[in-house]
Amino acid sequence: MQGSCLCGDIAYEVTQLAGPIVHCHCQTCRKAHAAPFASTARVERDAFRWVRGEQLVSNYESSPGKRRYFCPRCGTQLVAARETQAHLILRMGSLDDDPGVRPEYHIWREHDVPWLDSEAEMQSYPQFPS
Repeated sequence: MQGSCLCGDIAYEVTQLAGPIVHCHCQTCRKAHAAPFASTARVERDAFRWVRGEQLVSNYESSPGKRRYFCPRCGTQLVAARETQAHLILRMGSLDDDPGVRPEYHIWREHDVPWLDSEAEMQSYPQFPS
């Protein structure tokens, strides 16, 4: 699977996911992604490889021992990591390819924003409505 940032300066390759896709609602993920939740999955370090722009990747320690890696030009969050763990946390929104699996569950729902109603039925459009 291939992934990249919005501007295309940074790209990576993942050979396989090491865990399920989950939607994380924690406050740090919400703030980092400016979204009500972030979709993530574990990837073993040896299953992840930068293919372009590794030298450009910036990082931020968002909580003690956890670093978030992102493109400094466009801001795309790519992965997060704790040095003590054998895996990376892949930001699924940065994937260019379909991983072939679907999300399994939500975590940190106690941090939900009050305006998010995941059960509400709303109109849906394939593109922006005219």
